Amino acid sequence: MLATSLALTSLLAAGLASDRDTVAALDTAYQAAVKRNDAAAMARILAPDFVLVLGDGRQYGREDLLAEARRGHIAYTRQEEDPGTQTVRVWGDTAVVTARLWVQYRDGAHEVDRHLWFSDTYVRGADGWRYVFGQASRPLDPAPATP
Repeated sequence: MLATSLALTSLLAAGLASDRDTVAALDTAYQAAVKRNDAAAMARILAPDFVLVLGDGRQYGREDLLAEARRGHIAYTRQEEDPGTQTVRVWGDTAVVTARLWVQYRDGAHEVDRHLWFSDTYVRGADGWRYVFGQASRPLDPAPATP
């Protein structure tokens, strides 16, 4: 009985670690797709009912983000998690990624260079993990020291 319990615990821990790794890689891939304005890659990751809520309360849906990427008028130089800040927590078929993001881009004459914290929620369904909800903080003030 004890051996069975230990084996089950070991299998669950291995599955949890695998889910963490999968979701961590998926979230990193999503940030890279945003940086490239790769709407096709973003569409594969975003759930149909996806919602992003910014620190000021503005909300954007999946189609808003995909349309923005297709327009391609934002030229990103950086859209990356700061090293060592990503944490992935998994509860069954739900996972939350938290990290500090460094964003630099030019939108016409407007330049942005900021850090912010985000929480991205993923849900596992029949087609795998999908990004369903994101929340981003207001820009950090002052910006943290960067590597």
